[in-house]
Amino acid sequence: MADGDSERRVQTTCLMILAAVALAVALYWLRSVMVPFVLAAFAAVSLAPLLDLQVRHLRLPRMAALFTTGLLGVILLCTLGLLVAASIGQLDKNSDQYRQRLEELTQKGAELLAMLPLEKLGIDQGEALSRLRKASTDMAGSALLTATSTIGNIFSQGTLVILFLCFLIAGGTGQAGAARGVWADVENRIKSYLITKVLLSAATGLLVGLILFILGVDLWLIFGLFAFLLNFIPTLGSIIATLLPLPMVLLNPDISALAGVLAIVLPATVQTVIGNILEPKMMGKSLQLHPIAILMALIVWGMLWGIIGMLLAVPMTAIVKILLERSEVTAPAARLLEGKLDSAA
Repeated sequence: MADGDSERRVQTTCLMILAAVALAVALYWLRSVMVPFVLAAFAAVSLAPLLDLQVRHLRLPRMAALFTTGLLGVILLCTLGLLVAASIGQLDKNSDQYRQRLEELTQKGAELLAMLPLEKLGIDQGEALSRLRKASTDMAGSALLTATSTIGNIFSQGTLVILFLCFLIAGGTGQAGAARGVWADVENRIKSYLITKVLLSAATGLLVGLILFILGVDLWLIFGLFAFLLNFIPTLGSIIATLLPLPMVLLNPDISALAGVLAIVLPATVQTVIGNILEPKMMGKSLQLHPIAILMALIVWGMLWGIIGMLLAVPMTAIVKILLERSEVTAPAARLLEGKLDSAA
């Protein structure tokens, strides 16, 4: 009997691994459709309280509440798109000034290289200087291109996301307590996480953008938007969002040394206070995921769906965990995601 149970457990584990691999391949192959759909699903969960507020308290018909909620999303998306386009235009307008500043910094780097005994190490000084100039130009261009293309990709999918969002909200019942069983558990946990995370991320983005605006950093709106988006990526996102303004700080000659230091220190302080003090108190352990599980989720979802996959890694993994813990066969895997190794064994 024991051998039969052990054999069935091995078979079940192998089938789960094969199913996970097949699901990962399907998610990667269908990412062009699944990413907007999943974004719309999470947006629908986040907007459900706003929709219920209009239906219950303002006594609006459901279709009218659906229209106002969708219109709000369209207005918000278009406004952000126009502001980002204006920021990119400002960057293009100041491109000559940035190029001159980059040449000055490169010259200072060349002076430092001249002080080093490179010839004794078999390194040609002229070639090193040429590579330094090329690397500085390529890094600045690639960083800007990556930032703008990422934002462009997010907004390019906005129409499809809004379309999915309207269908998802219109297909809901709008009645409290309509969800039952597994979906009720998933919806309650994810809704609590998303609403709290969106509010904290919005506060982070507003504060970071306001600080950079006061300090005179160009593209402050884009950096504030990135601070909002990257706050959904645990730990790593906050570090990246804090360091993103560094090229603009270095390339702007009008920013003093003190303002440059504050442009990094103050956003880092905001990220630390909100991420390490406010967020744990407001969220607690609602999703019950171990830090190692979160790290692996970032890697896996990042490989499948890129940067958007990393943004969605935590709630998607939480959904997987909730589904796994509902079955006695897969419950050990769910406990493993919580870090309960003894229980999972």
